[in-house]
Amino acid sequence: MCGIFGCICEAAVPVLVDGLRRLEYRGYDSVGFAFISEGRIIVMKDKGSIDDFVRRVDLDSLDSRIEVGIGHTRWATHGAPCKENAHPHLDCTGSIAIVHNGVLENFLELRAGLQARGHAFSSNTDSEVIAHLVEEGVRSGIGLKGALASASSQTRGSMAVAALSSAEPDRIVCFRRESPLILGIGPKGVYCASDIPALVKYATRFFLMPEGSLATLTRGGFTLESASGEQIDPCAVGVDWDLAAVDRGGYAHFMLKEIHEQPLAVSNTLRISAEYVARAASLLLGKRILLTGSGTSYHACLCASYLLNSLGFDARAIISSEFEEHLKGQPLGEAVVVGVSQSGETADTLGAIRHAKRLGARVLGITNTLSSSITSLSDAYLCTQGGPEIGVAATKSFLTQLVALEMLSFRAALASGSLSRADYEGVVSEMASLPAKISSILGRLDRLREIALKYADRRDAYFLGRGMNVATAMEGALKLKEISYIHAEGYPAGESKHGPISLVEPGFLCVFVAPKDSSRQRIIGNVMEMKARGAEIFSVLTEGDGELVEVSDEHFEVPESPEYLYPVLCTVPLQALAYYVATYRGLDPDRPRNLAKSVTVL
Repeated sequence: MCGIFGCICEAAVPVLVDGLRRLEYRGYDSVGFAFISEGRIIVMKDKGSIDDFVRRVDLDSLDSRIEVGIGHTRWATHGAPCKENAHPHLDCTGSIAIVHNGVLENFLELRAGLQARGHAFSSNTDSEVIAHLVEEGVRSGIGLKGALASASSQTRGSMAVAALSSAEPDRIVCFRRESPLILGIGPKGVYCASDIPALVKYATRFFLMPEGSLATLTRGGFTLESASGEQIDPCAVGVDWDLAAVDRGGYAHFMLKEIHEQPLAVSNTLRISAEYVARAASLLLGKRILLTGSGTSYHACLCASYLLNSLGFDARAIISSEFEEHLKGQPLGEAVVVGVSQSGETADTLGAIRHAKRLGARVLGITNTLSSSITSLSDAYLCTQGGPEIGVAATKSFLTQLVALEMLSFRAALASGSLSRADYEGVVSEMASLPAKISSILGRLDRLREIALKYADRRDAYFLGRGMNVATAMEGALKLKEISYIHAEGYPAGESKHGPISLVEPGFLCVFVAPKDSSRQRIIGNVMEMKARGAEIFSVLTEGDGELVEVSDEHFEVPESPEYLYPVLCTVPLQALAYYVATYRGLDPDRPRNLAKSVTVL
């Protein structure tokens, strides 16, 4: 996830800097600007934060009369954070500049075709292909707007783009597909941005760009049209936020905002290049697989270990802080270690990886931060596409880890022969339905708010599941305990009668993760064991499961899906439950006590 800001106004340079500062939560590993001055494009960009960049460059030397510009703050997904990979990107002639937020699925094939036609690339990003595709359209005589429309028709994936051309110096042309882009009009100019917070200071009217639409911004306003050229009447949105809410995009907390960003985060993760996934999956073939992570990332590893074993691999999940002790004395030359970390800087996970490498293991890193230490230590890596996560409690980073690990597992199974090509294509099709299914769950969060109010005063809770959903239950318990300070424990449901059930008394909350999977019949017995001792049962279950509804005090339904998708879908209501319980208890879910976003000490 990256931040885009564009403006046509008086004194555009300071406006662009300020607008990007308000979007820095969307990305902060590099920054750049493109201005039109005296009929030519000037680009200034580098790695680092906006404030570091402003201190290093002489923006005051730019012409104060500059009125047109675009800017970008980056969260690296394709290509390491560096000056070359920072946006804006130019075409071969230096007369076209673009900024892009999103992920292009087919950038490798587009890049190869463009290079074959003589285009020279200066970055390793997926985004640069857009500049060269627009260049070809402009060269053919269809103008900047037509060229951007043509470029969008050749790409697959999410994209919000703002483009400049020195041949049309009075305008900015934008395109939006899946990734957000908002237009604003104010007394001093016309603006575009990835999120409303960047516009509130300057615009008095706000307009959401429709899906698949093109906008042309000029000093007098903007026009909207479809990719086929049909005019679109803009639809204004009302904005009435305090300053704190502006930074959170109108949501009460970053955690809630990030819960709602999960459909796009999952969609973008599903677009990780098939070539990257195949390369990573090749490391697993014929190897003993050790998955390691801490906290939420360990839960993702645990879930993946169930899936990998079901596909014929030898996989084990190990908590990073216990990795060395757990494997003491064992040679690891025949093993591959999958290190999972949101930040890529988790000290325990780094220690586990370094120990494994000393003993001869190969390493596959899965992080949400391309420039991380884990990435640099890895023989291969996958960068999840969650974008920056501000809330301490992991939400979208967990879901994207699950999705990346499932993509990896099924691709390895295809390569090993344990999964047929037809079955693999079926899996790919099912996984493509995840964003829509998550969105359907998010559309029913009022139900979870009611349930949270009922249980917000509890002191203890068990979260119970079976199979892959043991990890889901553990993650649900972690979310509740870390932001609401309610004592919550996640267990395999079958283990509850081997000790934990002794604490159950009337009113004790038991949360069951119980979708229609291969373990469902056995988990009903566990529900009845708890119910017989007076527990209150809240079940996360599959739509239409009347039998479990009947024995539950409260329930929340998720869409019917293949077994391997339920950990993703069942996690979302548990995240929302924890969020609403915390807020009902008067707590700030973004800043839980004693916790940090990235644990970089042992």
